[in-house]
Amino acid sequence: MKLVKYILGLAGAAVIFSSCTKQLEDINKNPNESESVQPDYLLTNGIKANVDTYWGTDASMETSLLYVQYWAKIQYTDPDRYVPAATSIQAVWNNFYAQGVSDFTKLIQLGDTLHNPNYKAVGIIMRSWIFQVLTDLYGDVPYKQTSQIEQYLTPEYDAQRDVYLGLLAELKTAVGLISTSDNPIAGDILYNGKMQRWKKFANSLRLRIALRISDKEFAAAKAVFDEIGADDNNLIIDNLDNAQLIYQASPNQNPVAKNRENRNDYRISKSVVDKLNALNDPRLTIYCALPRDTNKIIGVTNGLRTDSAGRLGLYKTSDVGAVFTATQAPAVLFNAAELWFIRAEAAQVGLLSGDAATLYTKAVTASLKQYNVSDLNVAAYLAQPSVIYNPANYKQSIGDQKWLALFGDGLEGFAEWRRLDYPKLTPAYTGALGAGKMPLRLTYPSSEQALNGVNYKKAVANQGADQLTTRLWFDKE
Repeated sequence: MKLVKYILGLAGAAVIFSSCTKQLEDINKNPNESESVQPDYLLTNGIKANVDTYWGTDASMETSLLYVQYWAKIQYTDPDRYVPAATSIQAVWNNFYAQGVSDFTKLIQLGDTLHNPNYKAVGIIMRSWIFQVLTDLYGDVPYKQTSQIEQYLTPEYDAQRDVYLGLLAELKTAVGLISTSDNPIAGDILYNGKMQRWKKFANSLRLRIALRISDKEFAAAKAVFDEIGADDNNLIIDNLDNAQLIYQASPNQNPVAKNRENRNDYRISKSVVDKLNALNDPRLTIYCALPRDTNKIIGVTNGLRTDSAGRLGLYKTSDVGAVFTATQAPAVLFNAAELWFIRAEAAQVGLLSGDAATLYTKAVTASLKQYNVSDLNVAAYLAQPSVIYNPANYKQSIGDQKWLALFGDGLEGFAEWRRLDYPKLTPAYTGALGAGKMPLRLTYPSSEQALNGVNYKKAVANQGADQLTTRLWFDKE
């Protein structure tokens, strides 16, 4: 009898506890908060948050824009001397994984749940773009296991080769899911629900990745170019189809504009000014602003010490042009010029049929027209011997011009400079990496060593020392 009473007592207590728990859950419900994730809200937030990271302080202004010498610093110059803040490296990793991979993985799942393959396709495309950025920056990164984070709290790192090949497959799947006639989506602040443009973005990303791996995996790259390399209808060949987020008024302003509201420590790099001047380039007055106290565009040498940079004067050196610093300036993820440069190089190396010089001319033209340069000035620019395509040194022709066409897009500019080795940049004046050395990647954040140490050590053993100067797999010497 005592045992029966004990069991009945436990059962009663369980009922009471369950009832109390249910009451607490009911009491703590927020009547103003949705209990299920809405795909349109998730898509809007996912695009905005991750483009902010891509175009923002940590991934661009304090790292890649300086490394590829688009910008320089005139105050607080350590990052320009290759001494990045640990917080910047951590923020890029955290934001892309927590806000990017996580959000778009959820959107992919919602696409299945809601039987809307277009949401799934957009989720795959955006997540693939984020993974491409991550592996470009760090090298080997957690990839396959990150979509099942509940199961893999400490995900394994995948080799960079495997990440790129996986992304090519995922993007092809996304293109196959897209329907332009039904299953509309909402919350799309990149392309306003125009699924044909999403298809162009996905295919253009496939060509970007294929070219990036072509030095190491030529056959795999050629298979992609054979399939879609000449498909004008499904690639970004016109600036009207550029993948770009056009910002709005505060608090949704461009991150560069937001930065300028309370800081004044960035300037145009002397490397850019010198190149634009040498080429009589009409983009000089577009990319560079006139200083307040002078009537001449003056760039700043990368890697000056803070005292030396400060003596140049805040108002005697050039900031970046207004087309990049305006509140509503677009953040560009992929432009038409890049696509034409991809085709030009592909034709040159045998990945694609066509005349490399003609495709190169279209690439330079697309870049100039992106900034509304007149037809007359475009023709005059292209006629210069210093601009005419040189097949004997195609990497210099394409590398120099692609570097200029990607100006402002620090992450993609940094990746392509490493791959092509042009333009020939002089390391930071007082760089902290040693004579003649420049960054070739970001180091892993310290949190990975502390929280995912076993897999971190495997990645370092596979890839090489966790240093800024370690060359990544795609970056052939």
